Amino acid sequence: MDQEADAGAGHGQRVTVLSRMRARRRDEPHRAATPLELFFDLCFVVAVAQAGARLVHAVAEGDPGHGVTGYLLVFFAIWWAWVNFTWFASAYDCDDVPYRLATLVQIAGVLVLAAGIPRAFENADYTVAVIGYLIMRVALTFQWLRAARGESGAARQATLRYAGGLVLVQVGWVVLLLLPDAAWTWGFAPLVLAELAVPAFAERAHETPWHPHHIAERYGLFTIIMLGETIAAATVAVQSALDESAVLDELLPIAAGGLLIVFAAFWIYFATPIHEYLESDRQAFLWAYGHYVIFGSAAAIGAGIEVAVEQVTHHAHISTLAASFAVTAPTALFMITVWLVHTRHFKRGAAQHLVLPAGAVLVLAATFAGHWAVPLAGLAAACTVAVGVFLAAREAPADARTA
Repeated sequence: MDQEADAGAGHGQRVTVLSRMRARRRDEPHRAATPLELFFDLCFVVAVAQAGARLVHAVAEGDPGHGVTGYLLVFFAIWWAWVNFTWFASAYDCDDVPYRLATLVQIAGVLVLAAGIPRAFENADYTVAVIGYLIMRVALTFQWLRAARGESGAARQATLRYAGGLVLVQVGWVVLLLLPDAAWTWGFAPLVLAELAVPAFAERAHETPWHPHHIAERYGLFTIIMLGETIAAATVAVQSALDESAVLDELLPIAAGGLLIVFAAFWIYFATPIHEYLESDRQAFLWAYGHYVIFGSAAAIGAGIEVAVEQVTHHAHISTLAASFAVTAPTALFMITVWLVHTRHFKRGAAQHLVLPAGAVLVLAATFAGHWAVPLAGLAAACTVAVGVFLAAREAPADARTA
């Protein structure tokens, strides 16, 4: 029998002390993100902010290759840890005390990972970052083993495959950490592929009962967090520039263009009821993996705006063209990737399909507009949304879906 105690959290709900972890129903009604999941997402902001700050520093110092490479490496660890928790929670969240404690351990791992990001960027020292990642993965392995105890047959085999796959890959990361630094050049990509292969291997035995609406909501909420981080980063950059008595007429266009880009990105992403598309593992996994680019580019937009502000205020050692590209490149990448993995499944006709790719081209074209690049890119993104709304309304006036 489950033991319960009033934890006084979650709007006064009673929290189970210990329960048998069982699979949840894929068709469970009214499934929504929990306060613990929202708290989990919020803690990831620290790591994303650290990665973005280091990207800004590298690009502003004229070393974009190092900055982008480091950002992609670190962001993979952030994104993949979040993905694994999210899909596990969608299938097996029992919200008892051990589950909450394991989640809090994962949060602690995120904070350790965030603390190791500066060393990873500046000195290629991944020790602290890998330790933080391992903390998260050990806690997740414990969760999968708990799930295995409550399952039988093919479902149990799938949970054990997840746990075993996690352990094997984490051993690989530890071995890579112990090898000379040069080993990261050839060892990183195979381990990333191994990480991505674990779900495909495990789900061949049995599809875990993730909830389509819940998954769609969780990804949408994390997208909002990435875009919110962009606004926060841009705000701090403009504020710092104003404190140094920078020229306001050069900053306001960048701030306005950045806001238009973020507003357009929000509109574009949430224009489609994606949960209607997520019906099988094949569809859902391709969609989910594509969000590495969506999340990463959304957060990188803020870094680009910071670089643009630093260039205007003469704190960045790069050209106006390079600073403009730091904004337009992630914006265009976001638009293309959202169309490719997210919205194109709901497009009708060639005109609707061309809206986002054409908008991305216009955003990139704005790169060559000098100091007006960011505001023009914002206008291009806004016009993309407007055209999408118009085409959707003309095609189906009663349909609320747009862009």
